[in-house]
Amino acid sequence: MFSFLFKYPIPVFTKGKFILLGAWPGWLLLVLMVAAAAGLGVLIRAQLPGASPLMQTWRAGVIWGLQASLVALVLLLLWQPAMTVAELKSQQNMIAVVVDDSRSMAIADGDSGATREASAIKELEGGVLDGLRKRFQVRLYRLDGGLRRAAKTDEIKAGAAATHIGDGLKQLTAETSDLPVGAVVLLSDGSENAGGIDVETIGALRNRRLPVHTIGFGRERMDRDVEMGDVTAASRAMLNSRVTATVSFHQRGYAGAKGTLSVKDGDKVLASREVTFGRDGATQNETVFFNAGSAGARTLAFSVGLMPGEENTANNQVTRLLSVATDKRRILYVEGEPRWEYKFIRRAADDDPEVQVVSMLRTTENKIYRQGISDPKELADGFPTRAEDLFGYQAIIIGSVEAQYFTPTQQELLREFVDRRGGGVLFLGGRFALADGGWGATSVADLLPTFLPNTKGTFRRDPATVQLTAAGEASAITRLIDDPAKNAARWKTLPYLADYEDPGSPKPGATVLAEMRAGRSMPLLVTQNYGRGRTALMATSGTWRWQMSSTLGDPAHDLFWRQILRWMSAESPGRVVATTATQELQDEGTVRLTATVRDKDYEPAGDARVTAHFNGPDGSSAVVEMAPVPNAPGNFEANWTAGKAGACLAEVTASRGKEELGKDVVAFERNDGMAENFHTEQNRELLEKLSAETGGRYWKRDELGRLPGEISYSEAGISVRDTKELWDMPVVFLALLGLGATEWLLRRKWGVV
Repeated sequence: MFSFLFKYPIPVFTKGKFILLGAWPGWLLLVLMVAAAAGLGVLIRAQLPGASPLMQTWRAGVIWGLQASLVALVLLLLWQPAMTVAELKSQQNMIAVVVDDSRSMAIADGDSGATREASAIKELEGGVLDGLRKRFQVRLYRLDGGLRRAAKTDEIKAGAAATHIGDGLKQLTAETSDLPVGAVVLLSDGSENAGGIDVETIGALRNRRLPVHTIGFGRERMDRDVEMGDVTAASRAMLNSRVTATVSFHQRGYAGAKGTLSVKDGDKVLASREVTFGRDGATQNETVFFNAGSAGARTLAFSVGLMPGEENTANNQVTRLLSVATDKRRILYVEGEPRWEYKFIRRAADDDPEVQVVSMLRTTENKIYRQGISDPKELADGFPTRAEDLFGYQAIIIGSVEAQYFTPTQQELLREFVDRRGGGVLFLGGRFALADGGWGATSVADLLPTFLPNTKGTFRRDPATVQLTAAGEASAITRLIDDPAKNAARWKTLPYLADYEDPGSPKPGATVLAEMRAGRSMPLLVTQNYGRGRTALMATSGTWRWQMSSTLGDPAHDLFWRQILRWMSAESPGRVVATTATQELQDEGTVRLTATVRDKDYEPAGDARVTAHFNGPDGSSAVVEMAPVPNAPGNFEANWTAGKAGACLAEVTASRGKEELGKDVVAFERNDGMAENFHTEQNRELLEKLSAETGGRYWKRDELGRLPGEISYSEAGISVRDTKELWDMPVVFLALLGLGATEWLLRRKWGVV
């Protein structure tokens, strides 16, 4: 219809340039249009006094507008309007037809149960290829992880493990750099396993003015399907520690139904819970807790159980690697007075073989009592005064001890312990703690997750009850029972605290996990991230009642303290930290390994020698020297390619001269063919964006009959500029007739003919 009314197809107007072929200048046309409109206005205004009363209203303006438009259109035609547009020369250009050959194209969601690949081939052989061959040379390609020539459509079989549209187009521009390619026709479902089409690829296509015309296949939405999204969980854990994972997924067709979320290590179920599905299409986040188990690297499977009638049963599970370390975490506990809280915290820690609490208890003004030390000289002179000594711990507990007990140097070391070393610090309530201990007036106040009250007497020996906040219900620190509702109820039944201390108000960015009530509500347990580490505040010294006033064998007190001690210390980094951008390599074996190296004072060790020892799943290994990252002291990087799919390990060691700075191990996994199981709906957004950014067009299947004709309007390849006159377009004559007829009919209706 558009071509009938406007004589030419849409690309002539979207890609062409409007010109006037008449000999007279364009400014004269504008002057005459304005003059004609003004003259008609003056003429109509002069005739208004003797005209019908009906014309002495807005109707006169309507008549003037119609007459002025008619005159303007006639004047425009006298100036001979036209479009100039670049058009590919016949039989002198090549059209690259690229067909997605990946496994997702084998999904049978087309007409009469046909696969996407079969539908694409049918469209090509149904007239598209013949139409293109009449005007151009045509090259057929198949696309999966790369791009390959295909002599005929029979060679295209949907079975490849990956789709890299961006890489394929980049390869096409490179291989045809000396050929007159006029356009690219891409037939695909838009599945792009590399994460998207990068700017470099788009730039290469634009530099050649090469339009990509996309044709989409596959349904844009599944009717009944559950698909796993991401899993957010720690990649490292302590031995037998409790791990929190946030699992995201979405579904369609099962809103309100119930499913089973589970975590497995091989055939062993680590955790399982029932979930209720939310609204269709919405991303749903669920938290699951499980035990890390014994030492070693393991592959964990997170899944939502198959639902009845699912259209895709291969996207309900994702895997993540977890490295369980055996190194014991050392925690320094500084206590200013003998008290029950000190005794019961130490007792809870003694039952955890992976945590060593080293304590110094002030018994008199000039005497301390040390427990849990590894060496007779440890803490012999009191709280450390050197970073090398203090940074050997992973966490610190500050009990009922005033700030003045520490020298300014020690206070600054305490702050650097969190900020630079990345350790954890827990502040407890007590007679000499927090505001009553003068901590609010020190540089250490920055570490506290609350603004302390500017008063004394904040510590009270009065009972207080406890309850979790919404954040606390989802936290692994406060998880006594796996079920969130039952866990919140369990906290409300804990014996009352023996005392409390007003902690002030939480800082922006801090998280209140538990509140206490003693006449009014106050924060009890507050956490925050600070620098490379983390801090927490527990505004009481009376949790010992959870043990003394509970039934024999109640684990609540000890479980809580073991969890918070592990939270404080588990994430404290060593002097060498190795990481990868992602744990999972999807159909791509190359991994970039980065390492942060620090000396004994945790200052960047830019002059270190860093080596990575890689081990692949097939027994292959390699030793790679890691190179310093420019403008990032202490950071090193290296690339390595895993030849086969499976779990891989990289051990990074760092040294400076004869001094060994440390080592770290990181696990990652190469998964081939998994990405094609996810996001199997047609990614129309990607296809439309690709075509729009390159000057092409997204085509629906019922429009393909026009593709061979409209694709020729391109500036790529060998093209010439053609001039298309517009004066004889049918729409012009319809406009002339319509304007004149409308004006006459309106005047007749208003009785002024």
